[in-house]
Amino acid sequence: MTETPAVLVLEDGRTFEGAAYGATGQTLGEIVFNTGMTGYQETLTDPSYHRQIVVMTAPHIGNTGVNDEDDESRQIWVAGYVVRDPARRPSNWRSQRSLDDDLVDQGIVGISGIDTRQLTRILRDGVMRAGIFSGDALAPGGKRHSTETLVDIVSAGAEMSGAHLADEASTTEAYVVEPAEGVEKVADVVAVDLGIKANTPRMMAERGIRVTVVPSSWTAEQMLESKPDGVFFSNGPGDPSAATHAVDQLRKVLDAKIPFLGICFGNQMLGRALGYDTYKLQFGHRGINQPVMDRTTGKVEVTAHNHGFAVDAPLEGESDSPAGYGRVKVSHVCLNDDVVEGLECLDLPAFSVQYHPEAAAGPHDASYLFDRFISVMKGERA
Repeated sequence: MTETPAVLVLEDGRTFEGAAYGATGQTLGEIVFNTGMTGYQETLTDPSYHRQIVVMTAPHIGNTGVNDEDDESRQIWVAGYVVRDPARRPSNWRSQRSLDDDLVDQGIVGISGIDTRQLTRILRDGVMRAGIFSGDALAPGGKRHSTETLVDIVSAGAEMSGAHLADEASTTEAYVVEPAEGVEKVADVVAVDLGIKANTPRMMAERGIRVTVVPSSWTAEQMLESKPDGVFFSNGPGDPSAATHAVDQLRKVLDAKIPFLGICFGNQMLGRALGYDTYKLQFGHRGINQPVMDRTTGKVEVTAHNHGFAVDAPLEGESDSPAGYGRVKVSHVCLNDDVVEGLECLDLPAFSVQYHPEAAAGPHDASYLFDRFISVMKGERA
């Protein structure tokens, strides 16, 4: 079988020649790397990757195929996919089709056969815009575009800074996830979908929480109309500084003193609602092997991450919320680079984490945070 040539073009002019993987054509986005050795299906269907080209640092991808059970949302969200050695055929008892087939069916342009180790070393100096080109997008009419032309196309693409993307990833209609079969209901929670992953309401339901997932456009008045025991803000894509509606509604939830939990983008929403700033990380945290310390217990957890922005809050001691919500402390911190990985309000029933306790894909070290949320809803401290 003849391979279709493809080229990955970085914003700084560097190029990588390879073979098309998935659909052929053109795609643009911010290029980032993921350090997970497994869980590529959950990664691809994570809405937080909306408008990003994802580079897998693990060399062999697609070995276990894909199935209908492990998707974290309704579609593949990555803008493009970069792998070194794709599996020639999947081999797993749960596999229903190949990863390549799914990428083709959903129009995801990818590239394979490049040195992803070298590419990752480049991206560690800072993420940038990139493009993947193959087929007619690379050589219209059989005449290949010049590198200069391709770089111009990439440079004209949208940047992630300032991008408001949560509304694009959110559900358009509210829906309910009931407590798991045989589990007694312990609480009602309204979960605001900023790009939620399916395993989040599932893990709440396993603990007896009835979860009403609602669109990101909902107001605080709509969220609180049913008198929920708690409010949850999910993960999601984009620049947190652009999500002004979500921040405004969260402040109303905090004003009402309703127990609150935020994950990932939801952590950034809490940070901004409390009056702290957010900033773009040099290359972000993406993967399922990131060490984080829970300062409440001193326990070090191996955690799943997917974020390119972080909250700028004082790491040591307590600080006063610049927006007037009382005392706040940084509850979790990344041991690789001291990035804020969690916030706890000391005068309000609200806390959040920057990583993914729903572990899809990833380790289960942090699943206790859903139990902690239940404790907060019962009136206990986080």
